[in-house]
Amino acid sequence: MLVDLVLVAFWAMLPAYVPNNVAVLAGGGAPIDGGRTLGGRRLLGDGKTWRGTAFGTLAGALLAQGLNLLAPTVTAQTGVSVPVFPLAAAIGLALGAMLGDIAASFVKRRTGRQRGAAFPGVDQLDFVVGALACAAVLDLGWFLTTFTLPVLGVVIVLTPVLHLLTNGIAFALGLKDEPY
Repeated sequence: MLVDLVLVAFWAMLPAYVPNNVAVLAGGGAPIDGGRTLGGRRLLGDGKTWRGTAFGTLAGALLAQGLNLLAPTVTAQTGVSVPVFPLAAAIGLALGAMLGDIAASFVKRRTGRQRGAAFPGVDQLDFVVGALACAAVLDLGWFLTTFTLPVLGVVIVLTPVLHLLTNGIAFALGLKDEPY
């Protein structure tokens, strides 16, 4: 049963797990805040760009549609009914992940943290909150049937573990300046 929950949770969150990574690879260009400040600090910083947000959202939504093609095979081979993503839910998860990360950047700047500075808890779950909120707004029926309380519990436990693991690997490979 736990393995089934982990599979469903991981599958359901994949379109939200990917966008911020793609945004880093495709980023650059004009920052969303246009260099504006509030209280002497940047609103978001140079790390939040229109290009990164657009490509990250597109990548997550396209991944969801690709997962839809694989879902029947995965379900047949594992015996676990993995979710299929309606377009609204796919866009909600991907865009919400980006918006959650952007909101966390705003909070980081307001609390005096610099780009890349650790913000435990927020760093690991900001995009999850954004993704789940947007998915719920854009397709509440899908959200409620997919993200049951047990699945949400697994997402909340699994995501920080995956976040720390993947960031540690990226740091070890020299792709990140910090391991968190």
